[in-house]
Amino acid sequence: MPFKLVIVGRPNVGKSTLFNRLVGKKLALVDNTPGVTRDRREGEGRLGDLTFTVMDTAGLEEATGDSLEARMRRQTDAAIADADACLLLMDARAGVTPLDKRFAQLLRKSPTPVILAANKCEGGAGEAGRMEAFELGLGAPLPLSAEHGEGMSALYQALQPLVDGVDAEEREQAVEDALNVDAETESAFDPDAPYEPDLEAPLRIAVVGRPNVGKSTLVNQLLGEDRMLTGPEAGITRDAIGIQWVWRGRRVKLWDTAGMRRRARVTEKLEKLSVADTLRAIRFAEVVAITLDASIPFERQDLHIADLVEQEGRAMIIVVNKWDVVEDPQAKIRELREELERLLPQVRGLPIVTLSALTGRGLDKLMPEIEKVHALWNARISTSRLNRWLADAVSRHPPPASKGRAINLKYISQVKSRPPTFAIFSSRAEEVPTAYRRYLVNAIREAFDLPAVPIRIFMRARANPFAEKKKRNN
Repeated sequence: MPFKLVIVGRPNVGKSTLFNRLVGKKLALVDNTPGVTRDRREGEGRLGDLTFTVMDTAGLEEATGDSLEARMRRQTDAAIADADACLLLMDARAGVTPLDKRFAQLLRKSPTPVILAANKCEGGAGEAGRMEAFELGLGAPLPLSAEHGEGMSALYQALQPLVDGVDAEEREQAVEDALNVDAETESAFDPDAPYEPDLEAPLRIAVVGRPNVGKSTLVNQLLGEDRMLTGPEAGITRDAIGIQWVWRGRRVKLWDTAGMRRRARVTEKLEKLSVADTLRAIRFAEVVAITLDASIPFERQDLHIADLVEQEGRAMIIVVNKWDVVEDPQAKIRELREELERLLPQVRGLPIVTLSALTGRGLDKLMPEIEKVHALWNARISTSRLNRWLADAVSRHPPPASKGRAINLKYISQVKSRPPTFAIFSSRAEEVPTAYRRYLVNAIREAFDLPAVPIRIFMRARANPFAEKKKRNN
């Protein structure tokens, strides 16, 4: 396995800023508000010639029981236990606080090697606080400025012997073990189902939906561990967290995202950042699982989310969670299918998967359905079949005349997949009305069995071969 470095510290000391600095991207949300980060986020860090996995964590707080802070603390503890080294970050300008002393005491007892760093040392402003950090008993504190990139060479020197000390054979063996998934341990999935794995590129899936519909619980159930922070509070997840996963020998990149409320209700800066992060996850994904609450499905915001996914050209699947509380499942599923056809006509034939993320019931249907939709999203249709279809579609329903002249659709070809995109050539392409284009989209979807994926049709004008000759004669 790659070397893992976890960044820990009390809230608002600059952990996410340092994380973004090491991965070279603004992956983690950064704000002056303490406690922005709640889930642990992983990224591929690089420092000089060193490459490693770096983990951002929630701020360490003294909390017990089942409160939100205590659950966040347990997530951080799990990250520390899983890491090869721990970077304890403190705020040099604030100096050593009682919380810093408490957590330094806990880390001294941990078998994980600890590096102490004093952040916000730019311009020598935090030198006094850095000197105080010697009393934590974790060695000389490294002077850093995560925001300005100062002190990275000192961090490199501290990390180099630890990264080089990770045994390469153990890494290779761990990767091999992860890919050779034991079918007997794949709970909720049928190991005998035929499937051809594709390890060239990971299947990218984003789980999206309104707040408190069970997205994080669903991700945890798929992974088989409490990887994401969950609870009864709405809006626990604040940023899109990507997790590497292996399902039936196939690599998967799974994103858990923040709940998306109606735009009029999003007023705070932090929530706006969370929604923007969710939209980025949708753009990076190939298949988007729109998660609904079985008790209140297809609210206006659910439809808005589905429309956003369709505009981005991503494959979709509807996941109805909390199915274990539905009293009449047969009647409810009929109602859902009728509403889906009526409310989302632009993406007809969307599959509906009903499940309970809490109990795992129905989970076995989810990934096979996602794979089917992903295959449709990558579908390619031969030009000969498309032109036979076009001739039949035009004979059944010709395009309306424009200015007394008929519109002739001469030729069709698929120009790309992901999503399926087609070009139809006509000498008067700009005069084909929008309603007729919708007819062609629906006809393609029905003729070639392409449900659940957006379909794009572009009208292109064919060049007049005699136009240049006329210009010369004139």
